[in-house]
Amino acid sequence: MALVEIKNVRKSFGALEVLKDVSLTVEEGEIVTIIGRSGSGKSTLLRCINGLEDIQDGEIFVEGQQVHAKMKKLRELRQKVGIVFQAFNLFPHLTVERNITLAPIRTGRVSKAGARALAEKVLAQVGLSEKIDAYPEQLSGGQQQRVAIARCLAMSPDLMLFDEVTSALDPELVGEVLKVMEDMASRGMTMILVTHEMAFARDVATKIVFMHQGRVWEEGPPSELFSNPKTPELKSFIGSNH
Repeated sequence: MALVEIKNVRKSFGALEVLKDVSLTVEEGEIVTIIGRSGSGKSTLLRCINGLEDIQDGEIFVEGQQVHAKMKKLRELRQKVGIVFQAFNLFPHLTVERNITLAPIRTGRVSKAGARALAEKVLAQVGLSEKIDAYPEQLSGGQQQRVAIARCLAMSPDLMLFDEVTSALDPELVGEVLKVMEDMASRGMTMILVTHEMAFARDVATKIVFMHQGRVWEEGPPSELFSNPKTPELKSFIGSNH
């Protein structure tokens, strides 16, 4: 059974159909990178996988469980599926430790006594052990984004979704966040990423999904899609992103 199964999904905002009959499977341990121009439906698809957006038609399954916005176990699903956005969404009045441990304490995943050890563990994974007592305003954008990733890791998710997580960062900070994501990939974390970082997509992804006008236009291994695009749309997209 695939970890994620998306079957014939349609999603509209009013009269605008954003996802048009999208189907996709993601196996455990895969690194799937979704690429495409703005407005092609990439971010909306991620939000649907996490139950943040409801769909009009089709089905989405995560670990065999059907996802929809009205499901009773939505909170439980979101503990298994971490999502990191372009905006860091850290609480400015809380320390890094409290930002990371708030959800694990509330859900009973960790006791207050064990919270600091958990924060230390996940901060070590993102290379920020020394920032445990800092406040978000004392961190660079890249460091804040790495804390946001650590906050997701603290819930021990089975799947991580990344939505354009480097696009709000200064160019010199992008590399440090991509490095963390590469490390996670090497440890076997299943990941679905929406990104404009073509080198990362080519070097780290196990599968590329090219979306165009709300559809999965092409998909396959990076070596295949980058060296031999089958459609003029993908060829043009790759050419404009070199």
